[in-house]
Amino acid sequence: MLKPTGYIDLPGHLGEGGFDHAAVHSGLARMYVAHTANNSLDVIDTKGDRYLHSIPGLAGVAGVLVSEQSDLVFSSNRTENSIALFMPGSESTLEKVTVGLRPNGLAFDEQRGLLLSAHVGDADIPASFTVALVDLTSRQVVTSIPVPGRTRWVIFDPDAELFYVNISSPPQIAVIDPRTPDRVTREIAIPAAGPHGLDMDLPTRRLFCACDDGRLICLNADTGEILAQSPLSGKPDVIFHNLSCGHLYVAVGDPGVIDLFDARTLQLLETVPTEKGAHTLGFDQDRNKIYAFCPLTHRAVVFSDPG
Repeated sequence: MLKPTGYIDLPGHLGEGGFDHAAVHSGLARMYVAHTANNSLDVIDTKGDRYLHSIPGLAGVAGVLVSEQSDLVFSSNRTENSIALFMPGSESTLEKVTVGLRPNGLAFDEQRGLLLSAHVGDADIPASFTVALVDLTSRQVVTSIPVPGRTRWVIFDPDAELFYVNISSPPQIAVIDPRTPDRVTREIAIPAAGPHGLDMDLPTRRLFCACDDGRLICLNADTGEILAQSPLSGKPDVIFHNLSCGHLYVAVGDPGVIDLFDARTLQLLETVPTEKGAHTLGFDQDRNKIYAFCPLTHRAVVFSDPG
Protein backbone atom coordinates (compact mmCIF):
# COMPACT_ATOMS: atom_id res chain seq x y z
CA MET A 1 0.00 0.00 0.00
CA LEU A 2 1.12 3.58 -0.60
CA LYS A 3 2.74 5.42 2.28
CA PRO A 4 2.90 9.25 2.18
CA THR A 5 6.40 10.47 3.00
CA GLY A 6 6.28 14.22 2.40
CA TYR A 7 5.71 17.15 0.07
CA ILE A 8 7.80 19.11 -2.40
CA ASP A 9 6.87 22.74 -2.93
CA LEU A 10 7.05 23.79 -6.58
CA PRO A 11 6.90 27.25 -8.19
CA GLY A 12 3.53 28.98 -8.17
CA HIS A 13 1.56 29.08 -11.40
CA LEU A 14 2.24 32.04 -13.67
CA GLY A 15 -0.69 31.30 -16.00
CA GLU A 16 -3.67 29.04 -16.42
CA GLY A 17 -3.36 25.28 -16.09
CA GLY A 18 -1.18 23.15 -13.85
CA PHE A 19 1.08 20.15 -14.35
CA ASP A 20 1.24 17.43 -16.97
CA HIS A 21 3.50 14.44 -17.63
CA ALA A 22 6.68 13.65 -15.71
CA ALA A 23 9.64 11.36 -16.36
CA VAL A 24 12.65 10.24 -14.31
CA HIS A 25 16.34 9.82 -15.03
CA SER A 26 16.98 7.22 -12.32
CA GLY A 27 20.75 7.26 -12.68
CA LEU A 28 20.89 10.96 -11.90
CA ALA A 29 17.91 10.91 -9.48
CA ARG A 30 16.26 13.65 -11.52
CA MET A 31 12.58 14.02 -12.34
CA TYR A 32 11.33 16.39 -15.02
CA VAL A 33 7.69 17.45 -14.76
CA ALA A 34 5.80 19.55 -17.29
CA HIS A 35 4.66 22.71 -15.48
CA THR A 36 2.27 23.73 -18.22
CA ALA A 37 1.05 26.84 -16.40
CA ASN A 38 4.63 28.15 -16.42
CA ASN A 39 5.74 26.91 -19.88
CA SER A 40 8.62 25.14 -18.17
CA LEU A 41 9.98 21.86 -16.85
CA ASP A 42 10.40 21.69 -13.09
CA VAL A 43 13.40 19.59 -12.05
CA ILE A 44 13.18 17.52 -8.85
CA ASP A 45 15.87 15.58 -6.98
CA THR A 46 14.20 12.21 -6.33
CA LYS A 47 16.88 11.12 -3.89
CA GLY A 48 16.43 14.06 -1.54
CA ASP A 49 12.87 14.90 -2.68
CA ARG A 50 13.50 18.58 -3.27
CA TYR A 51 12.88 21.09 -6.05
CA LEU A 52 16.06 22.09 -7.88
CA HIS A 53 15.23 24.53 -10.66
CA SER A 54 13.08 25.05 -13.76
CA ILE A 55 13.81 25.01 -17.48
CA PRO A 56 11.79 27.82 -19.13
CA GLY A 57 10.81 28.62 -22.71
CA LEU A 58 8.71 25.53 -23.51
CA ALA A 59 5.36 26.96 -24.59
CA GLY A 60 2.46 24.69 -23.64
CA VAL A 61 4.76 21.91 -22.43
CA ALA A 62 2.75 18.69 -22.02
CA GLY A 63 4.67 15.45 -22.51
CA VAL A 64 8.05 14.49 -21.04
CA LEU A 65 10.24 11.49 -21.82
CA VAL A 66 13.70 10.46 -20.57
CA SER A 67 16.13 8.19 -22.39
CA GLU A 68 18.82 7.11 -19.95
CA GLN A 69 20.55 5.04 -22.64
CA SER A 70 20.95 8.06 -24.90
CA ASP A 71 21.20 10.50 -21.97
CA LEU A 72 18.47 12.76 -23.35
CA VAL A 73 15.33 14.46 -22.10
CA PHE A 74 12.47 15.21 -24.49
CA SER A 75 9.43 17.44 -24.10
CA SER A 76 6.39 18.10 -26.29
CA ASN A 77 5.34 21.74 -26.47
CA ARG A 78 1.75 22.10 -27.65
CA THR A 79 1.53 25.87 -28.10
CA GLU A 80 4.55 26.05 -30.40
CA ASN A 81 4.04 22.67 -32.14
CA SER A 82 7.54 21.51 -31.27
CA ILE A 83 9.50 18.90 -29.40
CA ALA A 84 12.55 19.88 -27.38
CA LEU A 85 15.55 17.75 -26.48
CA PHE A 86 18.56 18.30 -24.27
CA MET A 87 21.14 16.44 -22.19
CA PRO A 88 20.24 16.28 -18.49
CA GLY A 89 22.33 18.72 -16.50
CA SER A 90 23.19 20.60 -19.71
CA GLU A 91 20.08 22.60 -20.51
CA SER A 92 22.16 24.88 -22.74
CA THR A 93 22.19 22.01 -25.28
CA LEU A 94 18.41 22.35 -25.71
CA GLU A 95 17.22 22.12 -29.32
CA LYS A 96 13.74 22.22 -30.84
CA VAL A 97 12.20 20.46 -33.82
CA THR A 98 8.89 21.52 -35.37
CA VAL A 99 6.40 18.64 -35.54
CA GLY A 100 2.61 18.34 -35.98
CA LEU A 101 -0.30 20.21 -34.45
CA ARG A 102 -0.31 20.22 -30.63
CA PRO A 103 2.16 17.43 -29.77
CA ASN A 104 1.57 15.46 -26.59
CA GLY A 105 2.67 11.81 -26.27
CA LEU A 106 6.31 10.84 -26.81
CA ALA A 107 8.05 7.48 -27.26
CA PHE A 108 11.59 6.62 -28.36
CA ASP A 109 13.10 3.80 -30.42
CA GLU A 110 16.66 3.76 -29.06
CA GLN A 111 18.02 1.39 -31.70
CA ARG A 112 16.97 3.53 -34.66
CA GLY A 113 17.19 6.89 -32.96
CA LEU A 114 13.56 7.64 -33.82
CA LEU A 115 11.35 9.73 -31.56
CA LEU A 116 7.61 9.39 -32.08
CA SER A 117 5.59 12.54 -31.43
CA ALA A 118 1.81 12.04 -31.21
CA HIS A 119 -0.38 15.05 -31.92
CA VAL A 120 -3.67 16.08 -30.33
CA GLY A 121 -4.58 17.92 -33.55
CA ASP A 122 -7.80 19.88 -34.08
CA ALA A 123 -11.11 18.42 -35.23
CA ASP A 124 -11.73 21.58 -37.29
CA ILE A 125 -8.46 21.25 -39.19
CA PRO A 126 -8.44 18.42 -41.76
CA ALA A 127 -5.66 15.83 -41.54
CA SER A 128 -4.30 17.24 -38.25
CA PHE A 129 -4.57 13.93 -36.37
CA THR A 130 -1.08 12.56 -37.00
CA VAL A 131 2.05 11.11 -35.46
CA ALA A 132 5.52 12.11 -36.59
CA LEU A 133 8.80 10.22 -36.47
CA VAL A 134 11.78 12.46 -35.76
CA ASP A 135 15.27 11.27 -36.69
CA LEU A 136 17.67 12.39 -33.97
CA THR A 137 20.69 12.36 -36.27
CA SER A 138 19.22 14.89 -38.69
CA ARG A 139 16.92 16.55 -36.11
CA GLN A 140 14.13 16.40 -38.69
CA VAL A 141 10.73 14.81 -39.14
CA VAL A 142 11.26 11.90 -41.51
CA THR A 143 7.64 10.83 -41.83
CA SER A 144 4.16 11.93 -40.77
CA ILE A 145 1.50 9.25 -40.40
CA PRO A 146 -2.24 10.00 -40.35
CA VAL A 147 -4.24 8.39 -37.55
CA PRO A 148 -8.04 8.19 -37.24
CA GLY A 149 -8.48 10.50 -34.23
CA ARG A 150 -7.02 12.48 -31.36
CA THR A 151 -3.97 10.83 -29.84
CA ARG A 152 -3.31 10.35 -26.15
CA TRP A 153 -0.26 8.70 -24.55
CA VAL A 154 2.18 6.45 -26.42
CA ILE A 155 4.86 3.89 -25.54
CA PHE A 156 7.57 1.93 -27.35
CA ASP A 157 7.83 -1.85 -27.02
CA PRO A 158 11.56 -2.69 -27.37
CA ASP A 159 10.95 -6.45 -27.57
CA ALA A 160 8.53 -6.35 -30.51
CA GLU A 161 10.07 -3.08 -31.80
CA LEU A 162 6.68 -1.37 -32.07
CA PHE A 163 5.05 1.89 -31.03
CA TYR A 164 1.61 1.79 -29.39
CA VAL A 165 -0.47 4.96 -29.71
CA ASN A 166 -3.71 5.53 -27.78
CA ILE A 167 -6.46 7.01 -29.99
CA SER A 168 -9.30 8.67 -28.09
CA SER A 169 -11.98 8.21 -30.77
CA PRO A 170 -12.53 5.78 -32.33
CA PRO A 171 -11.25 4.03 -29.19
CA GLN A 172 -8.23 2.00 -30.22
CA ILE A 173 -4.50 1.53 -29.96
CA ALA A 174 -2.72 2.24 -33.23
CA VAL A 175 0.38 0.08 -33.72
CA ILE A 176 3.24 1.58 -35.73
CA ASP A 177 6.28 -0.37 -36.90
CA PRO A 178 9.38 1.84 -37.34
CA ARG A 179 10.61 -0.60 -39.98
CA THR A 180 7.65 0.40 -42.18
CA PRO A 181 7.14 3.96 -40.95
CA ASP A 182 4.65 5.15 -43.55
CA ARG A 183 1.41 3.75 -42.09
CA VAL A 184 -0.40 2.30 -39.11
CA THR A 185 0.51 -1.40 -39.06
CA ARG A 186 -2.59 -2.57 -37.19
CA GLU A 187 -5.30 -1.31 -34.88
CA ILE A 188 -6.36 -2.81 -31.56
CA ALA A 189 -9.99 -2.06 -30.69
CA ILE A 190 -10.58 -0.90 -27.10
CA PRO A 191 -14.05 -1.64 -25.60
CA ALA A 192 -14.18 1.62 -23.63
CA ALA A 193 -14.43 5.27 -24.59
CA GLY A 194 -11.36 7.47 -24.58
CA PRO A 195 -8.14 5.43 -24.23
CA HIS A 196 -5.86 7.79 -22.31
CA GLY A 197 -3.05 6.51 -20.06
CA LEU A 198 -0.93 3.62 -21.34
CA ASP A 199 1.81 1.39 -19.93
CA MET A 200 3.12 -2.13 -20.42
CA ASP A 201 4.39 -5.18 -18.56
CA LEU A 202 7.05 -6.41 -20.98
CA PRO A 203 7.71 -9.87 -19.43
CA THR A 204 4.04 -10.86 -19.70
CA ARG A 205 3.32 -8.92 -22.95
CA ARG A 206 0.36 -7.11 -21.38
CA LEU A 207 -0.78 -3.57 -22.12
CA PHE A 208 -2.63 -1.50 -19.52
CA CYS A 209 -4.96 1.14 -20.92
CA ALA A 210 -6.82 3.62 -18.68
CA CYS A 211 -9.91 5.02 -20.41
CA ASP A 212 -11.90 8.21 -20.00
CA ASP A 213 -15.15 6.39 -19.30
CA GLY A 214 -13.64 5.14 -16.03
CA ARG A 215 -12.35 1.74 -16.98
CA LEU A 216 -8.94 0.09 -16.79
CA ILE A 217 -8.35 -2.42 -19.60
CA CYS A 218 -5.66 -5.13 -19.66
CA LEU A 219 -4.94 -6.73 -23.03
CA ASN A 220 -2.47 -8.97 -24.79
CA ALA A 221 -0.12 -6.73 -26.78
CA ASP A 222 0.46 -9.34 -29.49
CA THR A 223 -3.10 -10.52 -30.12
CA GLY A 224 -5.22 -7.64 -28.84
CA GLU A 225 -7.23 -10.06 -26.67
CA ILE A 226 -8.92 -8.34 -23.72
CA LEU A 227 -7.71 -10.12 -20.59
CA ALA A 228 -9.37 -8.15 -17.79
CA GLN A 229 -11.26 -4.95 -16.98
CA SER A 230 -11.78 -2.98 -13.77
CA PRO A 231 -13.68 0.21 -12.88
CA LEU A 232 -11.79 3.36 -11.90
CA SER A 233 -12.71 6.15 -9.47
CA GLY A 234 -13.29 8.54 -12.37
CA LYS A 235 -11.72 9.82 -15.57
CA PRO A 236 -8.03 8.82 -15.54
CA ASP A 237 -4.92 10.28 -17.07
CA VAL A 238 -1.43 8.99 -16.27
CA ILE A 239 -0.80 5.32 -15.49
CA PHE A 240 2.43 3.64 -14.35
CA HIS A 241 3.32 -0.03 -13.93
CA ASN A 242 5.65 -0.96 -11.07
CA LEU A 243 7.41 -4.09 -12.29
CA SER A 244 9.20 -4.83 -9.02
CA CYS A 245 6.06 -5.17 -6.87
CA GLY A 246 3.43 -5.80 -9.55
CA HIS A 247 1.37 -2.69 -8.90
CA LEU A 248 -0.41 -0.23 -11.19
CA TYR A 249 -0.91 3.42 -10.29
CA VAL A 250 -3.69 5.35 -12.04
CA ALA A 251 -4.11 9.10 -11.49
CA VAL A 252 -7.72 10.31 -11.38
CA GLY A 253 -8.02 14.12 -11.28
CA ASP A 254 -11.64 14.19 -10.15
CA PRO A 255 -12.11 13.52 -7.27
CA GLY A 256 -8.30 13.59 -6.93
CA VAL A 257 -7.00 10.11 -6.09
CA ILE A 258 -4.54 7.40 -7.07
CA ASP A 259 -6.19 4.05 -7.78
CA LEU A 260 -3.73 1.28 -6.84
CA PHE A 261 -4.21 -2.09 -8.58
CA ASP A 262 -2.65 -5.51 -8.48
CA ALA A 263 -1.24 -5.69 -12.00
CA ARG A 264 -1.60 -9.47 -12.13
CA THR A 265 -5.31 -9.64 -11.31
CA LEU A 266 -6.46 -6.03 -11.92
CA GLN A 267 -7.93 -6.06 -8.43
CA LEU A 268 -8.26 -2.62 -6.83
CA LEU A 269 -6.13 -2.63 -3.68
CA GLU A 270 -6.74 0.89 -2.41
CA THR A 271 -7.73 4.41 -3.42
CA VAL A 272 -5.41 7.09 -2.08
CA PRO A 273 -6.54 10.74 -1.82
CA THR A 274 -4.31 13.38 -3.43
CA GLU A 275 -5.95 16.68 -4.46
CA LYS A 276 -8.71 17.65 -6.88
CA GLY A 277 -7.16 18.21 -10.29
CA ALA A 278 -4.13 16.01 -9.57
CA HIS A 279 -4.37 14.06 -12.81
CA THR A 280 -0.70 13.32 -13.33
CA LEU A 281 2.02 11.28 -11.62
CA GLY A 282 5.75 10.73 -11.60
CA PHE A 283 7.33 7.38 -10.82
CA ASP A 284 10.93 6.54 -9.81
CA GLN A 285 11.15 2.77 -10.32
CA ASP A 286 14.60 2.43 -8.72
CA ARG A 287 13.58 4.23 -5.52
CA ASN A 288 10.00 2.94 -5.47
CA LYS A 289 8.54 6.43 -5.16
CA ILE A 290 5.36 7.88 -6.62
CA TYR A 291 4.76 11.62 -6.97
CA ALA A 292 1.30 13.16 -7.35
CA PHE A 293 1.34 16.70 -8.78
CA CYS A 294 -1.24 18.96 -7.15
CA PRO A 295 -2.28 22.05 -9.13
CA LEU A 296 -4.20 23.85 -6.35
CA THR A 297 -1.28 23.88 -3.90
CA HIS A 298 1.45 23.70 -6.60
CA ARG A 299 3.36 20.94 -4.90
CA ALA A 300 4.13 17.24 -5.27
CA VAL A 301 2.92 14.68 -2.74
CA VAL A 302 5.51 11.92 -2.32
CA PHE A 303 4.57 8.29 -1.63
CA SER A 304 6.59 5.13 -1.17
CA ASP A 305 5.27 1.69 -2.05
CA PRO A 306 6.45 -1.01 0.38
CA GLY A 307 4.84 -3.58 -1.95
